[in-house]
Amino acid sequence: MFASRQRLLQAFQDRAFAFGKFTLASGKESSYYINSKKAIFHSEVVALLGDVLFEMTKDLNIDAVGGLEVGAIPMAAALAQRCHQEGRSLEGFFVRKQPKGHGSQERVEGVLKPGMRVAVLDDVLTTGGSVLQAISEVEKVGAKVVSVVCIVDRLEGAREALAQYDFRPIFTIRDFGIDPPPLAA
Repeated sequence: MFASRQRLLQAFQDRAFAFGKFTLASGKESSYYINSKKAIFHSEVVALLGDVLFEMTKDLNIDAVGGLEVGAIPMAAALAQRCHQEGRSLEGFFVRKQPKGHGSQERVEGVLKPGMRVAVLDDVLTTGGSVLQAISEVEKVGAKVVSVVCIVDRLEGAREALAQYDFRPIFTIRDFGIDPPPLAA
């Protein structure tokens, strides 16, 4: 896994990082932005992500993986495919930010049933607000969140917001040589 993780780190550094002045989904200002979609829709990155996510979650005894659209969608697909290669069944799902205006109008798309054990995925976490939205919808269905896995933790409060969950970031922002700002008291 070490080689896959190191290659994934390099691919994210090369493809997903931009520097300048940005406003994040959390509303915070930042001197850098991680646009994970520039990485996670690339063929090599999808394969690497599947390998790393599999290694990070194989001990969890989970039935399903997913999270808030859009970042969690390729992550869930990569992990589901990797589990299939290992002979393990795994459901994937995603949580819509808003319900569709037609059809079933559900926020959770895919197969997610009461009692299922779930790992909630997200690409980049700052404060954890977006992943908490996904967790809320998963719990409304009656599934049990056993872990939260992200690609990059910006170290700006997500771990603290998710303290009641098993939190597993692949990387923290320090892995990319960036120091996070101090957390507000």
